[in-house]
Amino acid sequence: MTTASKEALRNTAALSVFLVITWQLLYWTIGEIALRSPVETLLFMAKFMGSSAFWPHLVETSKAFSAALVLAIVIGLVIGFGLGLNRFASEVLEPVLVAAYSIPKITLYPILLLMFGLGIAAKIAFGTIHGVVPIAIFTINAVRNVRPIYLKSARVMRLGRFETIARILLPAALPEIFAGLRIGFALTLIGTLLAEMFASQRGLGFLLMNAIGLHNIDLIMALTLLLTLFAGAASSVLLYFNHRLQGRF
Repeated sequence: MTTASKEALRNTAALSVFLVITWQLLYWTIGEIALRSPVETLLFMAKFMGSSAFWPHLVETSKAFSAALVLAIVIGLVIGFGLGLNRFASEVLEPVLVAAYSIPKITLYPILLLMFGLGIAAKIAFGTIHGVVPIAIFTINAVRNVRPIYLKSARVMRLGRFETIARILLPAALPEIFAGLRIGFALTLIGTLLAEMFASQRGLGFLLMNAIGLHNIDLIMALTLLLTLFAGAASSVLLYFNHRLQGRF
């Protein structure tokens, strides 16, 4: 384990301890009306995860999120490499891409519902539009920042366009692209959960919204903790690989 990885691990552990202490202090201050203690939440979460009511919703969210993430990555990389390799097109279309992304995406969800219905397809589409633009923008910048000598070498070796991307551009731009993937991962997850919260009959987002409506504090706290732990663990893993890539290239 590198020094940077050890430092990141220590920082994560310190932050976790701080958050747990803050959580407990807030619980003592606010009380049962709006919070549960960390121990109570962990026990309820373990009990709920052991019930048959939990797993169908987890599977639904996992399927929607996985499909949305794959689509966001593929579409983002295609757009990123396409615009990154064409400077004129990128100068024209990148501002349009950023401007379109600034539109509150929740306003687009009714349109997606009309197009895809209340099923999993609308959730996948909504998750995808959250994650695709950051991945595309990071990829555009990563391709632009590739050293010109690499492209000259590709021309000397007479590599085709796809060979140049696969053998030269992608490895050279991978560290910066991976940073975009981290952001795209988080935003795709948010988009998928939001879709489940506002127009769905299954999934963790649906469970969370239903718990809010019923003022089920135990379930709200358990689901929030579960999603936070998943997002934090995934972000830590992606950050670790990002550091490895940056150190290698």
